Amino acid sequence: MNFKYDIIVVGGGHAGCEAAAAAANLGSKTLLVTMDMHKIAQMSCNPAVGGIAKGQIVREVDALGGYMGIVTDRTAIQFRMLNRSKGPAMWSPRAQSDRMKFISAWRYVLDRLPNLFIWQDTAVELLHVRGEVTGIRTAMNISFFAKAVVLTNGTFLNGLLHIGAVTLKGGRLAEPAVAGLTEQLRTLGFSSGRMKTGTPVRIDGRSVHFDELTEQPGENDFHRFSFLDTVSRSLKQLSCWTLYTNEACHDVLRRGLPESPLYNGQIQSVGPRYCPSIETKIVTFADRTRHQLFLEPEGEDTQEYYLNGFSSSLPLEIQLEALKCIPAFRNVRIYRPGYAIEYDFFDPTQLVHTLETKLVRNLFFAGQINGTTGYEEAAGQGIIAGINAHINCHGGSPFVLKRDEAYIGVLIDDLVIKGVDEPYRMFTSRAEYRILLRQDDADMRLTEQSHAIGLADAGRFRLLREKKDAMDALTNFIESYSVKPSQVNAFLERAGTSPLSHGCKLIDLLVRPQVTVCNLAGLLSDFSEQIHSLAVGTRFEEIIEAVEISVKYIGYIKRERQIADKISRLENLHIRGKFDYDSIQSLSTEARQKLKRINPETLAQASRIPGISPNDVNILLILMGR
Repeated sequence: MNFKYDIIVVGGGHAGCEAAAAAANLGSKTLLVTMDMHKIAQMSCNPAVGGIAKGQIVREVDALGGYMGIVTDRTAIQFRMLNRSKGPAMWSPRAQSDRMKFISAWRYVLDRLPNLFIWQDTAVELLHVRGEVTGIRTAMNISFFAKAVVLTNGTFLNGLLHIGAVTLKGGRLAEPAVAGLTEQLRTLGFSSGRMKTGTPVRIDGRSVHFDELTEQPGENDFHRFSFLDTVSRSLKQLSCWTLYTNEACHDVLRRGLPESPLYNGQIQSVGPRYCPSIETKIVTFADRTRHQLFLEPEGEDTQEYYLNGFSSSLPLEIQLEALKCIPAFRNVRIYRPGYAIEYDFFDPTQLVHTLETKLVRNLFFAGQINGTTGYEEAAGQGIIAGINAHINCHGGSPFVLKRDEAYIGVLIDDLVIKGVDEPYRMFTSRAEYRILLRQDDADMRLTEQSHAIGLADAGRFRLLREKKDAMDALTNFIESYSVKPSQVNAFLERAGTSPLSHGCKLIDLLVRPQVTVCNLAGLLSDFSEQIHSLAVGTRFEEIIEAVEISVKYIGYIKRERQIADKISRLENLHIRGKFDYDSIQSLSTEARQKLKRINPETLAQASRIPGISPNDVNILLILMGR
């Protein structure tokens, strides 16, 4: 076999799959090295994709030409659009997937990419010469050579599992940890740390009293993750279920706290604040008499259920006893207990925005190795790392998304500029430009950029052009069509909004919260004909929703765009290599230290470093003659 490649991707998780697929689709000869080919894109924790802000990332990955959205749609057993009661900037798609079919669907994709090759093995050493990576050596003592390497090791670097007093080395339960890489990277000057995450117990559905739970069905409208018109949900749609812990359950959990690795000193690392274990909940929120749980199906053909909200590392017997205090679980049986896992990560401020490391050329990090958590965050990093690894090999300008262009841009900028002190998860609150970064317009923001570098293919770009043309035609009609009071006043009064005293343009009605495109189409035959003339096939409803959002929120969108454009002036002021920060005594000591360590590319990036004050920014502006 040939041992030389353009790019090697280490790790077959969500970051690795997107990185390898992107590099291969761009034309790089790519090798994906994974420990187990049967667990590619394994959903290590809950069998779900998307959620608040995370769903936006998946839409962005899809818009760029990635596969997470496609695979999720094909394997979804439930779909919901979260936050519908709020404005469209907060709408977030989420799907439950069939865990095993998700893996199979990803394998189907990867096995058919012409430039992608898969090798089942473990990378144990990086090969490098004079500060530049040249390949990897594996556990089989095989050396593979490449122009660039992307590390997406997940939780496997010196992974350690905790179930009560029991500790097991592993990256996941029953899967070995990886030793050696962390130690080698440290010798190359990289700083690392330890983080923790956890996963809940898996429930046997045959032992659950479902009649005592509250059913949470999914939705079956036109929404999905992928912007492609050929991808749809085909599996049986299943419900999730809600329930609550109780005081008896909490009493058992409290009794087990002395044996909890989180509280007896066994675990030293930092876990996520926003997704605490059940033992952390009962300590932090001691006054709460119950906590909500979600029972989520693992697949179309299995009795395995995931108990969302009951992450734990308590001893097995404590977990079981506590569960049986919940009425619907009084006869519960489980497939495996919850457990915590500690693993190595590397300070992401050691990266530039392409996700290439500062210390070793052509070496990229993506996913949990950068201190993040979540399938979606990993996929977003993976596709950017894969694109830029290809560019490093074949030439071209770095591909970097800005904070006003994508949640992926916010994610990477936060990592590279601010670093992490706990597992990073994306929230809508982390983005300054939420109205510009809605889930509905990710293709409008990103597909053209991706097509320009050769990743989003001609078919995807054609769909984008068709969508834009249809939206323009419908918007022009709305802006120019006149409405008479006699046509709409009866409806307006029923809807609880003021009737018209004289005619107006259709757009003036549509900006009202009580009025929708569908309402008006039912009243105005000309408008209905215009809508039905749109040649958009199965994307008919998608076009209508996109136009309605752009019309109703045009003022907010324009205002946020103006703010983003003002901030972008600082993004255009490049400072890397222009200052000897140690010599600028007018800067605070903290500012000198952090500017020297992170070495930001632009003044805007410098302004986002924690500890850099507005006064520090002003000093740099003065030194630049501004």
